[in-house]
Amino acid sequence: MMALAASVSAHMTMTDPCPRASANCVKPAGTAPTSGIWNTGIIKSPIDPATPDFCKTQMKWSQPAATWTAGQSVTVKFLQNSAAHSGGHAQFSLSYDGGKTFVVVYQVLKYFFFNGPAKNNNNPEVLSYTFTLPKDLPSSDSAVFSWSWVNASGNREFYQNCADVVIKGTGSKSYTGKKMVIANVSGYPTIPEMADNYNIGVDRYNNADKITVTGSGSSSSSGGNNAPKKDSDNIPSSTAAAPAPTETKAAPAPANTNAAPTTGNNSGGCTHGAMNCASGSTGYEVCVWGTKTPMPCAPGTTCKANGAGSILCG
Repeated sequence: MMALAASVSAHMTMTDPCPRASANCVKPAGTAPTSGIWNTGIIKSPIDPATPDFCKTQMKWSQPAATWTAGQSVTVKFLQNSAAHSGGHAQFSLSYDGGKTFVVVYQVLKYFFFNGPAKNNNNPEVLSYTFTLPKDLPSSDSAVFSWSWVNASGNREFYQNCADVVIKGTGSKSYTGKKMVIANVSGYPTIPEMADNYNIGVDRYNNADKITVTGSGSSSSSGGNNAPKKDSDNIPSSTAAAPAPTETKAAPAPANTNAAPTTGNNSGGCTHGAMNCASGSTGYEVCVWGTKTPMPCAPGTTCKANGAGSILCG
């Protein structure tokens, strides 16, 4: 019998560098425990669309999660046993003003967590990304590193984790790059499900405003493309993605035999993050902010409770 592996856990999170208040990674050396206001489910959940708090907490570890030098190669890792929602658009960004504004240092459009189109696939193929930081990043002892992601399938969501890092510059006082794209939360545009068209939303990334950040924490933005917009302003894109910086592909994610907790069926509303086998047992349902989202089991398998507090596709 095969466990649901990466597919059954409702959400996703970065694990390295370790995000603020995360229960899913090795804490920075010398770090004291947080107050415990966060748990595994919260840090993995998408940003609350009604009242977005993008870094989820202002509480920092007592030591930085990483120390990086401008121009070096870095690797960012993600949690096994998590949901990849058919891929989508992701960005890695830095903030020099405590998380108020973010400048993009690397992005992967269309197929994040996968090596190509992955319609109705919730099992990630790639759980780490290696890229080179820009050489002209300014120094900062209090930079905030961000991973953000717009999922390809399922409810329209926006994910973000933040990790506090030290950046050692090589003499540059400022850096100019694209402003981080925000979508699918109150006050910002909605990027629709990508279905068979992974170019949907790509134009917002390729045409993002430029922002200049400095080591002292000041920032300035050009244009208005990233200002909050009404949903009616959103136009699905058919523009192919521009080439991103060279990406180092990670090895395929190892199979994970740890299944997620099972939950009972609900009628009407549901508890965010809850899961249960769907009617007919050909798949299962994940509750995302009060709405059940169906997920298929692999061909030839069915969903069932294994009697030990988990659900399996086998």
